[in-house]
Amino acid sequence: MRSHHRRAAQGVAALFILAAATALGQGSPVDEIAKYRAALQDGNPAELWEARGEDMWKQARGPKKASLERCDLGLGPGVVKGAYSELPKYFADADRVQDLETRLVWCMVTQQGYTEADAKKNPFGAGNDKKADMEALVAYVTSESRGIRMNVPQSHPKEQEAYRIGEKIFYYRGGPHDFGCATCHGDDGKRIRLQDLPNLTKVDGARKAYTTWPAYRVSQGELRSFQWRLNDCFRQQRFPELEFASDASIALTMFLARNANGAEFDAPAIKR
Repeated sequence: MRSHHRRAAQGVAALFILAAATALGQGSPVDEIAKYRAALQDGNPAELWEARGEDMWKQARGPKKASLERCDLGLGPGVVKGAYSELPKYFADADRVQDLETRLVWCMVTQQGYTEADAKKNPFGAGNDKKADMEALVAYVTSESRGIRMNVPQSHPKEQEAYRIGEKIFYYRGGPHDFGCATCHGDDGKRIRLQDLPNLTKVDGARKAYTTWPAYRVSQGELRSFQWRLNDCFRQQRFPELEFASDASIALTMFLARNANGAEFDAPAIKR
């Protein structure tokens, strides 16, 4: 707990330093944040989640005492290298478009014998007292696509449908503040505090944003998955909580991932 508070304090202190540096003419907030991230990237704590996820992938777990080494993430049973760069996609055995988390839940149920409820339980970590197995698995699998270009398919009708639904969700506005994803991420030059908001309607913005998640958040002392990022955006919009591994979350992920096609995946990354 103390280490968590220390990391949070370091993150806050870093933001004050960035603001001061900008005020003294040392560079724009964007430039200073980029320098800050570059300094932290060496020795990214996300590596700890990656290592734990790899161990879990290989461990015999669940009622069936089986590992996930035969889990098919889309490139064949047990193939992890490059798999994330092609997700979400349609899986015939599930007759459904699935993203990484949904597919991991599927394999935990069908191969390890977990109930779906147990496989979906506690998807997000909350400090040392509540580490999330799902985030560790996500860190490991995504790390195996680092440096590989995104190539999310649209060949199956259900993939095309998911993209269309995800696009509608992105532009949908509602809630007490009449917000939508596009409110913050639909134009150039928007910012919250010192943080630039990428324009996800443009190729460059979509590529830069999507390919740097999951990420270790210095201010939280946690690795955060892309599902967590979507969930947090819904919270900030004052929408109802986005259900983990739901069709809505998969569709929105499909829309954003597909728009990032062609970019090299570069995560787990590190963020403030």
